[in-house]
Amino acid sequence: MQLIKTLSATALLVAASGTAYADDMASNMTLVSWGGAYQASQVAAYAEPYKAMHPDVTITWDESSNEAVAKLRAMNEANNVTWDLVDVVAADALRLCDEGLAMEIDANELLAPAPDGTSAEDDFGDLLVSDCYIPQIVYSTTVGFRTDMVPEGTAAPTDICALFDTKTYPGMRSLEKRPINNMEWALLCDGVAKDEVYDVLGTPEGQQQALDKLATIKDDVIWWSAGADTPQLLADGEVFMGSTYNGRLFSAIVEQDQPIGMLWDAQVFDLDGWIIPAGLPEDRLARVKDFVRFATDTQRLADQSKYISYGPARASSAPLVGKHATLGIDMAPHMPTDPENSKNTFLYNYEFWADYRDDIDAKFQAWLAQ
Repeated sequence: MQLIKTLSATALLVAASGTAYADDMASNMTLVSWGGAYQASQVAAYAEPYKAMHPDVTITWDESSNEAVAKLRAMNEANNVTWDLVDVVAADALRLCDEGLAMEIDANELLAPAPDGTSAEDDFGDLLVSDCYIPQIVYSTTVGFRTDMVPEGTAAPTDICALFDTKTYPGMRSLEKRPINNMEWALLCDGVAKDEVYDVLGTPEGQQQALDKLATIKDDVIWWSAGADTPQLLADGEVFMGSTYNGRLFSAIVEQDQPIGMLWDAQVFDLDGWIIPAGLPEDRLARVKDFVRFATDTQRLADQSKYISYGPARASSAPLVGKHATLGIDMAPHMPTDPENSKNTFLYNYEFWADYRDDIDAKFQAWLAQ
C-alpha cells in the first residue's frame, strides 16, 4: 500500500528548526483544531515548543474544525477572516482550495526539508493531496466496543459488519452525524466490493442503497458530532459499539483502562492537516508561515506521536516514532498504519467527497430527520 510505504520510509535523525519569514510578524495567532486529545497533542508537540522559542507570541485555540468550511465561507463573505491557521481533513481542504478560501502553497518553499536534505515535497509524497494542504497526521475512523457487553458464549466482534448485526451483538450503536464513513461501511456490509464503493455511491441508487442499509439500525443509533462522544458513551455503557477516531479509542483503552476493544477492520484512513486562509494580512501571514515551517518539520511531527496514536505524515518522521510521553509504551503498534492493524483498510476518497459532500450531506440529513 502506497500510503504505508510512504509513512514507513527511513531517513536520518536531525531536528529542523523554524525560520522567520519577516522581521515584522504578528504576535498573536488564532489556530483552529478539533479539541480533545488531538489538539492536546498539537499543543504539546509544537505549539508549546514554538512559544518557548518566541515568548512574545500568544496562541489562541478555536475548536471549530468540524465547521471550518461553513465558517470560512461566512468570514470571507463578511471580509473578516479572524483565523490564521485551520486544521481540516483532506476533503475539506480540497473544497476550501477549490473555492479560493485557502491559500495555495509551494511545499518546498514553505516547509522544511527532511534532515537528510530530501525536499518537503518528496518527504510528504502522495499525502500532498491539494495545492493548499499541509498534512500532519494519518488517522483512521474505526469502531470501539464494550468488551464486557459481548454476549456470553459469543466471540468478540472482529468484522466491521458487526455494526449492522444487532441480533448477534445487541445494544445501541453510536455513529457520526454525517454521511462520510457511514455510507461506505453500509455499502460494504450490503455486499458492494471495496473497489466499487465510490462508483456505486456516486449514483442516486447507490446512495439510497446505503441509506436503506443504515435504516436497518437507525432505531439503535445515537448520532454524534464530537469525537469525544463515542468514548464517553462507551465508558458510560450507553452503547455497545460505536465509531470514532482511533486516537480517541487509544486514550480510552490504554490511558484510561476502560473495558473497550477496538476494531481495525475496514478502518477508514484519512489525513488531518493545515490550511492557511486566503487573504491574510502580511504580518499575520509571516507569523503563520514561520510557525508552520517549525510545526511540520520532521522532529515535530514525530514528537506528536508521543501523545496520540496517529501516524506522522512525513516519511522521515516515521522512524522517530518512539514511546508514549508518560506511559512509556511503544507507540508504533498502536498506529493505524502498523502492518498488523492495516490488513483490511478502506482508503478514503478525498476527491469524491470534495465533489459530492454537499449533495449527499443534504440527502443524509433529510433522511435523519424522517
